[in-house]
Amino acid sequence: MALSPVLINGTWQAPKSPIGEFQAMDPSSKTFIPETFPVSSFKDIETAIKSSLKAAKELRSMNKNQIGRFLEIYAKNILENQSSIVKKAARETGLPEKPRLMNIELPRTVDQLRQTAEAVIDGSWCHPIIDTKLNIRSKYAPLGGPVILFGPNNFPLAFNSVSGGDFAAAIAAGNPAIAKANPGHPGTTRLFAEAALDAVQKAGLPLSTVQLLYHFNSEDGFRLVSHPWVSATAFTGNRKAGLQLKKQAEQAGNLIYLELSSVNPVILFPGAVEERPHQISKELFESCTLGMGQFCTNPGLVILMKNKKQSLFLNSLKNLFDQEPNGYLLGEQVLEELKVSVKKLINNGAELITGGEEWEDQGYKFAYTLLSISGKDFLKNSSALQTEAFGTCSLVVLTQDSEETRKVLSSLEGNLTGTFYTKNTDRDDHLYEELESVLRPKVGRLLNNKMPTGVAVTASMNHGGPYPASGHPGFTSVGIPSSIKRFAALHCYDHVSQDSLPLELKDKNPSGKMWRFIDANWTQEDI
Repeated sequence: MALSPVLINGTWQAPKSPIGEFQAMDPSSKTFIPETFPVSSFKDIETAIKSSLKAAKELRSMNKNQIGRFLEIYAKNILENQSSIVKKAARETGLPEKPRLMNIELPRTVDQLRQTAEAVIDGSWCHPIIDTKLNIRSKYAPLGGPVILFGPNNFPLAFNSVSGGDFAAAIAAGNPAIAKANPGHPGTTRLFAEAALDAVQKAGLPLSTVQLLYHFNSEDGFRLVSHPWVSATAFTGNRKAGLQLKKQAEQAGNLIYLELSSVNPVILFPGAVEERPHQISKELFESCTLGMGQFCTNPGLVILMKNKKQSLFLNSLKNLFDQEPNGYLLGEQVLEELKVSVKKLINNGAELITGGEEWEDQGYKFAYTLLSISGKDFLKNSSALQTEAFGTCSLVVLTQDSEETRKVLSSLEGNLTGTFYTKNTDRDDHLYEELESVLRPKVGRLLNNKMPTGVAVTASMNHGGPYPASGHPGFTSVGIPSSIKRFAALHCYDHVSQDSLPLELKDKNPSGKMWRFIDANWTQEDI
């Protein structure tokens, strides 16, 4: 069977000297999908890097409206091809076409592209700052080389390496993108790349603005992220793989942004559980099982403070977890890693309440799994007991009082999210005030009486957090325009003449709408 072509320098071409091949697998039937994709050699990688340098130069001097137009046309192309994209993604991932892919993830994908287009055309994202007295001016600008994008397996549309937030942000900042498809959904990624290339051509962008390789070995991946012509990398996925890439990139002085792992602690105060035990257990179950628990914001750690209805709550939660799984894991590797994680939790003192084993089915399934441990025993080996179990698996930590809860929170690693469930009347204010200051530095997003699954695409969102949730607590992968600045450099101009300044820093506001910080005041006016 012929290998699928790679996209390099604006053309779909046969891979040069591939070192292997692979096929995606349908997780619902454990059968291979007919298309065969190449494992590229470094020849293809090097050609893509070289091609991107010319594009990077052209993009720096290009009218930003063209980049905005590209994103708008691309969003339109995705909508026009949504049926084929969704069907392919469902086949490759086992995720349901409706409502998950067609009604939730695809609209989100299109929306974030359109939001990014608006930010590019508006231009305020580049944060122009002007000191007229000293005639010093600065703004964010493209990095000058390609951005390498590694997408995860669990969001084939909204976090895809050719359509997700990292992709949109990298392009918005004016950088060419070299995407590596996730091996779990290469056909879906190819469909996106076809739509993107059409948009590149219609918007008049350099042909190598978007390039796609499906797979390569680890050593070539290390060479790629550390290449002197590469400006930055964005990676979402396994912690071990991400940290290996981080080491190689940073040794070479290259930027890399990571989203790695998170157990997303949910702290249940006594007043909340006594007030509404069944409601909270239902909300927790629905959050844990959404997408078969294959969300980076899945609540994998539940801290249940001692209360009068503790047994009732746990029994209610167990009854819910005893149900048959209603979906599939993304693949064999996810299943095997989940088995290992559950075993590690049990070996370190967690008691199995229900589940804990593979579910007999024609596809990849694992029983909904619930474990528990006392706060005292959790503190004996808190590091191992924070192992991320990627799937529907949660560990309930039973604490005796606020002091033990504080110690448990103090022992936590960095997380994407942290949640407090409080009573609706007095809201357990004293406990919240006591414990919020402990949890707040350890999470990117703090929630109250709301489960953490789901990440809204809005300017105020932070989808990041302290290590190991991400590689840097100061950046977000979701939330425009903040996410764009990860792929930008701060350019300063000291006493440079008007004719030689970028448009955004000239005395005249180029659009009349762009917000600029002039002499310590935000304004849309000309100087």
